[in-house]
Amino acid sequence: MVKWIQRLGLAILAVAVVAALAALWKREEITRLLAVNSLFAPDRIVANFSNMDRAFLNVPLSQASGTRLPDGSPVPLPDGTEKWIADRSITSIVVLKDGKVTHESYYLDTQPGDLRISWSVAKSFLSLLTGILVDEGALTLSDPVEKYAPPLANSAYAGVSVQDILQMESGVAFDEDYFNPDSDINRMGRVIALGGALDDFTADLSVRDRVPGAAMKYVSMDTHVLGMVLRGATDRSIPDLMAEKLTGPMGIGAATYLTDGEGVAFVLGGLNMTTRDYARMGLLVAQGGQLDGRQIVPEDWINISTVPSALTEVGRMRYGYQWWMPADVRAGEIMAQGVYGQFVYIDRARNVVIAVNAADRAFREPGVSESTIEMFRRIAAAQ
Repeated sequence: MVKWIQRLGLAILAVAVVAALAALWKREEITRLLAVNSLFAPDRIVANFSNMDRAFLNVPLSQASGTRLPDGSPVPLPDGTEKWIADRSITSIVVLKDGKVTHESYYLDTQPGDLRISWSVAKSFLSLLTGILVDEGALTLSDPVEKYAPPLANSAYAGVSVQDILQMESGVAFDEDYFNPDSDINRMGRVIALGGALDDFTADLSVRDRVPGAAMKYVSMDTHVLGMVLRGATDRSIPDLMAEKLTGPMGIGAATYLTDGEGVAFVLGGLNMTTRDYARMGLLVAQGGQLDGRQIVPEDWINISTVPSALTEVGRMRYGYQWWMPADVRAGEIMAQGVYGQFVYIDRARNVVIAVNAADRAFREPGVSESTIEMFRRIAAAQ
């Protein structure tokens, strides 16, 4: 009996040791999963959005040292802006007029050097990179995506063109509800947290809910497919391409991309940089692809990608090549837009750029989008 008890004790000890080793081995994955589950918590969201590298795998972009955006004559924000800032949990605002900073402010204990998460503002960066590569002849918009990304040949993306992807017209069924823990977008988030492969997740999507090229429906994985296409067309990573061809020539400073477990950049929302550098991207677009006297993105691409071209519903916001426009879009009015209140608003007619970061947990409430666009228009008109 004594020997049996001793053997049982040794067995229990062995199980405990194995469990402890397994917990240690999976510690990083568990930490990231916990971070995802508390990412948008009211008491953590602001700090989380400035420190995404603490919770997720990430890679730096090669840092450039461009010309500092010059200061212009300060222009006060319009009446009512303070309430809007508080209501929308704004963390930073940078306003440019004719390439000069006319307003810059930070809130909720954020700082100018914070690398703020872009969320879907990153999609517009990828559009700019796509335009450069199309101009270089690396890919053609009419080609099916599996030409450059063979793993998609047996997925719902088979036969979908690169242009369909740019316009969110893939036809692929996808639940983008951030508030439903079982939605496709949140399943994708858990893949990143646990070190999975986004390419595999995307290739497993097998259902369509509409004909490709027929109707625009916002599907974030379309942008991941665009990243797969650019990687396949060049045999290079997106961070390397972005740093060499776009953010480096633009003079973007410190920046990072969140990645999956295989080091693949989270191109649909994982770009992090300062609010000033988001404004720098807006200035590039406002100036037709030029910055500091250099044509970085072809002007033709800027002109075709930032106007309504996707088949959106009447009365809804319009869409181009990974760019948004208001439903009542005015000439030269463009937006890069991300969840929880990230924006780069561009008024090309006035040569005004407004970059905003936020932690707005009420961003989907009725009227929020319309009131934000109206505020941007008022700020632009005041410059």
